[in-house]
Amino acid sequence: MKDDKNRSRVTYRPGKASGVFGIIWGGIFVLIGVFVAIPTFGAFGILWTLAAVAITGYNAYVAFGKHYVGPEITIEQDGKKEAEGTSTEARLQELRTLYDRRLITQEEYEEKRKEIIDGL
Repeated sequence: MKDDKNRSRVTYRPGKASGVFGIIWGGIFVLIGVFVAIPTFGAFGILWTLAAVAITGYNAYVAFGKHYVGPEITIEQDGKKEAEGTSTEARLQELRTLYDRRLITQEEYEEKRKEIIDGL
């Protein structure tokens, strides 16, 4: 059976600004851990501080790591690739063809025609 889905892979890499933002906030949480959580809560404070250090390190890697590429996202679309774009005229002609062949009702035709025209 033929697969009618078009698939494309996109790799997303967060910007350096979001990584730096994470480093700053992570650093604040590390300082809270060292000066507040450890003296007040003992073992929990140590766990807090280690988690904050790990999060800060990860954000530094995201922001400045040369080998970090980010998560891969797979996008699947049914039928034709709409990303390539279809002209409004072609879409209206295709819609009219469907109506002329009695594959859609007049109400469906009018509704979809309005959607296409409103999308201009």
